Amino acid sequence: MYSVEGSKLLSSPLFLVRGLSAIALTWVFAMLGATSAAAAPVGLTSTAHELTTEDVNAWLDGMLPSALEREGIAGATVGVVSKGQVMTQRGFGYADTGSDTEDPVPVDPQHTLFRIGSISKIVTATAVMQLVEQGRLALDAPVQDYLDFTLDTSFEKPITLRHLLTHTAGFEDKIAGVIAGPGENATSLRDAVTVDQPEQIAEPGTTPAYSNYSNGLAAYVVERTVGVGYADYVQEHVFDAVGMSTATLAQPLPDEMQLSMSKGYSFTGSAEVPFEINAPAPAGAISATTADMNAFMLAQLGDSSPLLSERTLEQMHEPALSAEELGGLAAGPRMTLGYFEADRNGHRILSHGGDLTAFHAQLDLYPDDEAGVYISLNSTGLNGDASTAIRDALSRGFADRYFPDQRDAAVVETTTAAEHADEIVGTYQVSRRSESTFVRLFAAFSTVEVSPSAGNAVTISAVTDLAGIPVDLVEVEPWVWQEVDGQRRFAVDQQDGRVVAIGLNPAFALQPMSPSRAALPIIATLSLAVLAAAVLALPARWGIRRWYKVAQEAPRRERLLRRLRAVALVALALAGILWATVAATLLSDGAPPSAVILRSAQALTFAAVLGALPALLLAIHRAQPTENNAEIPSSWRSRGAHTLRITGRIVLTLAFCGLGYVAVVGGLLLPSITY
Repeated sequence: MYSVEGSKLLSSPLFLVRGLSAIALTWVFAMLGATSAAAAPVGLTSTAHELTTEDVNAWLDGMLPSALEREGIAGATVGVVSKGQVMTQRGFGYADTGSDTEDPVPVDPQHTLFRIGSISKIVTATAVMQLVEQGRLALDAPVQDYLDFTLDTSFEKPITLRHLLTHTAGFEDKIAGVIAGPGENATSLRDAVTVDQPEQIAEPGTTPAYSNYSNGLAAYVVERTVGVGYADYVQEHVFDAVGMSTATLAQPLPDEMQLSMSKGYSFTGSAEVPFEINAPAPAGAISATTADMNAFMLAQLGDSSPLLSERTLEQMHEPALSAEELGGLAAGPRMTLGYFEADRNGHRILSHGGDLTAFHAQLDLYPDDEAGVYISLNSTGLNGDASTAIRDALSRGFADRYFPDQRDAAVVETTTAAEHADEIVGTYQVSRRSESTFVRLFAAFSTVEVSPSAGNAVTISAVTDLAGIPVDLVEVEPWVWQEVDGQRRFAVDQQDGRVVAIGLNPAFALQPMSPSRAALPIIATLSLAVLAAAVLALPARWGIRRWYKVAQEAPRRERLLRRLRAVALVALALAGILWATVAATLLSDGAPPSAVILRSAQALTFAAVLGALPALLLAIHRAQPTENNAEIPSSWRSRGAHTLRITGRIVLTLAFCGLGYVAVVGGLLLPSITY
């Protein structure tokens, strides 16, 4: 749902809802490299085009129609503003691709509603800043002072509105209920922030970790302070105030608005994706036309904004946290109060984006240049990264055409580059993750590698070029790394030379992964491979015994241990089916898995882990052979075969132990299932 400059999908709940696998996360990270900062290397000077209606329309006509057709995007809507004026608002393709009996409906930028996803979060920040300006809220007061329930926290330092708006409140990520299934009712804002609160896993103000919950909590503070529903407040004091005549937070849309709503598609020609219900709604539920979004951009850029005073707008657009809170991460791009800060071609950009299942949007403001560009697409495209590629092309193309790089500076490596490169090499995890439930397992499989490269350069597996190849980064300031042939910068927070975090972008950081967690994928792979083979061997062994009529002559105690081991293997097979069902549900738009399924999966996993005990006792028994421990005809009992059997039992025992390691470190047995 939520995009940022430098990562069009990292901030989406789909980052977890649709990306709960290492493959999906690798794709998202690859797009981080494809969408971050400007493509033009520093030092290349080009001439700017004049930002006029005629020029921007010609540019859009030359780029978007062919891109939409190539990528399988049904429709798009684009708006551009500059110097207090609307330069253009355009519709491309179709809001409804039609059917055998109905004609396609073109996108109308004045009337067609598109979902804007997490760009909605800027509206939340604006509402908060209005009340700050009025003296009714304080950015640095404990947010608990404004709530009518107790916020579950883990640190003494209080959470503030500043932390909520900069994604540094320290909350783990939650994915359950972010997108409701078809026909489900919208979750009330109060329920969204009070029921099953996420755990706080980082001290407030220290660790950027994108959080839908934080934005919903900030909106609830607004609702509590003004004494009316959040949606009602926003309608009057934001939408109506700037002339966003058709923008709405309604979920589902009222009947009179549904005819104006663009349909969503996976790709051109696919079945319609149903209108999605988001929770908490302030974090991503807004539907709006391009005319609405142009009005909003102008209000965010204007000196005489109907939303906020000039000083408050400046405060909202300034970096909101300093090095005192962020440490070394403050040397890189930072969050403002609601926006992601970036530098492209030497021009400051404030951006936000949003991703739902079908709709994908991006908004870039150039506050110093008084310009802005917005796009929303109603399809994901034929390839998973199609919508990201188009948004990136628009963002970079707009910057390079109208605000090209006029600097003449080369990337100069520091004298500490070699030393610091050695320090940052390692395995990392993303700060936005879940820790208190079974979803922790997916974080352990979604690692990011920082590796040495030529000379004193390093690569980050999440930072790639358009071909998906990691790019070389060199240290250009102490603990600040820059792309060799580009502008992307990544700041490192360190303490006495020990890396604490690497900033991917203002709301996402990489944190060193503990050796115990880093070892989990390989342990899981090896253990499950052995156990899967053992599961498949169960019917095979039974069949062989039946065919050769081999009697079980082992002692009663050994036969019992074998049965218990077999029960554990069967439990593992059943647990695997249930966990696969859970994963499939999380990766779809269906209702969340029931508590019965989750608890059953946990119980069966626990039973499977207990298989380590009979497996160990059987291995010990095999190491002490007796006359009665024969399992197959005596002609097979050579010394080599005996040794092989002992080894097999030891390996199987270790596999059961490995399963226990995965279950504990991966969080599969954690008591909480409110993911």
